[in-house]
Amino acid sequence: MDVIYFDNIFPESLETQSCFEGAKITISVNKYERSSIARNQCIDFHGCYCHACNLDFKKVYGELGNNFIHVHHLKPLHEINREYVVDPIIDLIPVCPNCHAMLHRKINGLSLNIDQLKDLVNK
Repeated sequence: MDVIYFDNIFPESLETQSCFEGAKITISVNKYERSSIARNQCIDFHGCYCHACNLDFKKVYGELGNNFIHVHHLKPLHEINREYVVDPIIDLIPVCPNCHAMLHRKINGLSLNIDQLKDLVNK
């Protein structure tokens, strides 16, 4: 079985020599369970807007954006590496998909934390 390594910048893209797309491949990944209760409690407490760039999807997209936001674990689940009881107020923060991607993007092996990303966005 061939091992396929994904690029950190665009993990869904494979390095290829052509522009063909759509071939089906099978991959195996670990998926960590998330609690919808914790997600809802996080949003209820922190608000439904990005805490890095302040984007509020409802203000921009109307009803289409109502209640839309990602929720980011301030300490990645793969670092915890075990089942645990999450504190939705301390452990989670709402962020938009773009900021969420930037929080998970590594430069020189390091990811930004939420405060570093806020500083970058607000420059």
